[in-house]
Amino acid sequence: MNLARSLAPGKSFRFKNKLFSLDATVIDLCLSLFDWAKFRQTKGAIKLHLLLDHDGYLPVFAAVSEGRQHELAVARSLDFPKGSIVVMDRAFIDYKLFAKWTDQGVYFVTRLKKKADFLAYEHRPLPTTGPVRGDQIGMLNAFVAGGWWRREFRVVTIWDEVNQREIQLLTNHLDFAASTIAAIYKDRWQIEIFFKTLKQNLKIKTFVGSSANAVRTQIWTALIALLLIKLLQFRSRFAWAISNLIALLRWNLFTYRDLWLWIDRPFDTPQQSPPQQLEFLDLDSIQPV
Repeated sequence: MNLARSLAPGKSFRFKNKLFSLDATVIDLCLSLFDWAKFRQTKGAIKLHLLLDHDGYLPVFAAVSEGRQHELAVARSLDFPKGSIVVMDRAFIDYKLFAKWTDQGVYFVTRLKKKADFLAYEHRPLPTTGPVRGDQIGMLNAFVAGGWWRREFRVVTIWDEVNQREIQLLTNHLDFAASTIAAIYKDRWQIEIFFKTLKQNLKIKTFVGSSANAVRTQIWTALIALLLIKLLQFRSRFAWAISNLIALLRWNLFTYRDLWLWIDRPFDTPQQSPPQQLEFLDLDSIQPV
């Protein structure tokens, strides 16, 4: 992991704050085969919770739980460095948790709930170009937030051109430009891409075993494999897409190659015979036991 971090490209933002995405994905299971993974009345599932570091888009925390466990249970157990920024969707909204993070110097960016009652008392000037439609400072209503958290929050309204709608973002970071807050939330999509890559390319939709231990082992193995693949991608000078790299690795499973050379010259003719594994050993010097 440390090697991958040292090779990973930095995030695409100018600020020095650590940026994390927090999310969870549901992995569906057949309840008749995985009777321990009860999710709904007729459906089985487990849940993968993930914290993604935007420096290289590498996971720094992962947990596998029952499908019924709420994402907030994991979020409340995490600690973040002071000054870091956590971006997440509305499933993680907990105003008491947000107040705690604010007191600890941890920033967040998330979607504002539709029923949230935000009391704005400052309207900031808006940029002349870009998607930002509003920038307000205020507090949350006591009855909606479950308690009067006397801390300033900020709501940035942006226009989503793709879906033709307005999106309201809630944050406790009062200093960044509104366009930066919008860009931070947009970059949250990278954790969705990570989940998609994991499910589609590392085969965690079908499992070789039906026990809880077998399923968890396969998920952890897939995460380790994806980390190693990203390490190859970071080391390469070839413009690899993750899906192409995984596909070519599958095609070369039964060839003999030096991976560090192969990632930069993937279309060279592979070696036809395996290397002599004992050629570097001085067998004469080995004393019998």
